[in-house]
Amino acid sequence: MRREHPFSAPYVAQFTRARATLPGRGLPWLSGLRDRAIERFSSLDFPTPKVEEWKFTNLAPLTKTVFGPGPAKAGEDAGDAVQGFLMEETPCHLLVFVDGRYRPRLSAVGDLPAGAEVTTLAAALKARPDMLESHLGGGTAIDEKPFVALNTAFMADGAVLTLEPGVALDRPVHFLYMASAHEAPVVTHPRTLVLAGRGSAATVLESYIGAGSRTYWTNAVTDVVVDEGAALKHYRLQAEGAKAFHIAATEVRLARDSRYESFVLAVGGRLARNEIAASLNGINIDCRLSGAYLARDRQHIDNTTLIDHAQPECHSRQVYKGVLDGKAHAVFQGKIVVRPQAQKTDAHQLNKNLLLSETARVDTKPELEIHADDVKCSHGASVGELDTEALFYLRARGIDAGHARNMLIEAFVGETFEHISSPPMRAHLERMASSWLPSRHQGGAP
Repeated sequence: MRREHPFSAPYVAQFTRARATLPGRGLPWLSGLRDRAIERFSSLDFPTPKVEEWKFTNLAPLTKTVFGPGPAKAGEDAGDAVQGFLMEETPCHLLVFVDGRYRPRLSAVGDLPAGAEVTTLAAALKARPDMLESHLGGGTAIDEKPFVALNTAFMADGAVLTLEPGVALDRPVHFLYMASAHEAPVVTHPRTLVLAGRGSAATVLESYIGAGSRTYWTNAVTDVVVDEGAALKHYRLQAEGAKAFHIAATEVRLARDSRYESFVLAVGGRLARNEIAASLNGINIDCRLSGAYLARDRQHIDNTTLIDHAQPECHSRQVYKGVLDGKAHAVFQGKIVVRPQAQKTDAHQLNKNLLLSETARVDTKPELEIHADDVKCSHGASVGELDTEALFYLRARGIDAGHARNMLIEAFVGETFEHISSPPMRAHLERMASSWLPSRHQGGAP
């Protein structure tokens, strides 16, 4: 008997209607990729908690609404909302997308060195389709991850950064994706591609923000390729609207002698999940994943990571910290896999959580899967409350309860920001994180 897929069916129908209008429709390889992706999404459907990777994140609230495509001219007046999320600390190459569509009037790409290109996915599909063919939909992500498949079927625009061998950017690249206010629930499928050639270097920030208090869904996918000897600093800000759904997957492929640094700050959304999967495919790779998540009320924030040590003599570090208040719920699932041939692996993982209320909760699941014997690997997790002795110490010195709590929270989260090696990016993300504190914790009793 054929299995029914009640949740995916509306999106399959939307794809049928939209297929002829999607970018790159004249490219046989892309048409075939889209068809395979929507078929796979239909087969997988929305995952339930019965799926191990989604055990702690229930998508029932997402499945209760059918999200449609946004209007073509939505968000024309989004400039004021964008301003608050631009980097004040340093000039950057800026691309802005509103409701999944590129907005050149809000963007400022600026001058780039020879061998570097910052463009949109829609433009790249016209100008360099052969380059994209080998990178879009690669690997097994479409077959295993339903929302990557859904994004691949519908992807219409997004940002593309390509660096030829030896090119180094002296200022960050900022890809800002914004959702504007809508009467009806809208879904967008932004696709980001970063290709760092041999020996190149760059700093990239992805920002996902929302205006207004409407319900919408961002289904984002980022593909990253870091070639031999290249260095990429990759940062991500998730500050969606209070009623938004945000599901994102980042696939990272690293070659020998490469360096990859990731930091994720998650403060927004009703339900948000950020997945990062990094494949270490050569020797002497250094991969560092870190992040902070701050949630209150009934927010749900899920960070799921995988570092796959496929070759020997590589190093990886994961440090994630969360602060939860109200009835917020957080999930951390971090997995390190060490293949049999990956001898002399050095991999460590740590997750710490601070609960500010009795009703907040965390599910943390650090994992090690080791198939080699000459390795140094460790993992750990903790969940705790504010240190009452430290709080008393600050109160005894004349600091009011609200500010004392803020100081302890900032100190707890601040340790994760030390893992950001770019000073301007650290200052920007610290500023974004600090805006979470005052509305709930200034003044009052401890």
